[in-house]
Amino acid sequence: MRVSYAPGYYAPIPDEHIFPMKKFKGLYRYLLEQDIIASADVITPSMVDMANLQMVHTRDYASGIMDGNLNKKKLRRLGLPWSKRLAVRSRLAVQGTINAAIMALQDGVAGNLAGGTHHAMADFGEGFCVFNDVAVAIEVLQQSMWAKNILVIDCDVHQGNGTAAIFKDNPHVYTFSLHGEKNYPFKKPPSTLDIGLPDNTKDDQYLKTLGDALDTIFDDFDPDLVFYLGGIDPLEADHFGRLSLTNNGLQQRDRIVIQKVIGEDVPLVLLLSGGYAPTLKETVLAHALMYKMAKEMEY
Repeated sequence: MRVSYAPGYYAPIPDEHIFPMKKFKGLYRYLLEQDIIASADVITPSMVDMANLQMVHTRDYASGIMDGNLNKKKLRRLGLPWSKRLAVRSRLAVQGTINAAIMALQDGVAGNLAGGTHHAMADFGEGFCVFNDVAVAIEVLQQSMWAKNILVIDCDVHQGNGTAAIFKDNPHVYTFSLHGEKNYPFKKPPSTLDIGLPDNTKDDQYLKTLGDALDTIFDDFDPDLVFYLGGIDPLEADHFGRLSLTNNGLQQRDRIVIQKVIGEDVPLVLLLSGGYAPTLKETVLAHALMYKMAKEMEY
């Protein structure tokens, strides 16, 4: 299984910041150590071309991120302190998702050891999301005619508001978000299908809801490619999640998604999205479950 990763996925932020920036390197090392991926299958992306980035993001916003001249309101909204390295890492991660999508079309499954930054809108970023990597990848794929109908399965605990807003008028992109109803973002632009779960939802209810939704989606929509945002923040111990999944429940969630996509014979892109477990180690181990599952199922 090929994956995208670059050392530049790390950008320095204050140690006290809640965003686990060190998880990208930690996950990369763990997957190699556990023989879940091989070093020969790690593809290092370059920065996404600005022309591709501007298929989704406005010129002013994209250049403002690169030059560091966004106004204070937009900088605050990002939730991350701006630096040149943050701007570079954001462009690297977007290209990583584009590369992973192309590799998935070739191989059946591929991943980006970052990505899933689904809160970024066309002209601003928020919720620790600078650029919307999935949206840019979809635009590149569709305009290049590599794929036409694309399904986004977003299981991050926070609704994918940026992706929903960007593709609200595109009938060839099906956006599905399974999230906490009362959680961020508090204004939720409609996805093709939104399912908001109550606080403290546990494994059984979550997994049944997910399985039923996927059956409905694949009855209604025939995708050429699936992006899976496997955020780990539905875990009970997550700082922001408010749902109550166990680690076993999270693993079963990944199994349900991957097995369903395999059964439909559709290429699959694996993306991290969010997760704020109590420790960096717990965050890395939870993110690794998705890749372990993909390897075990020998896609």
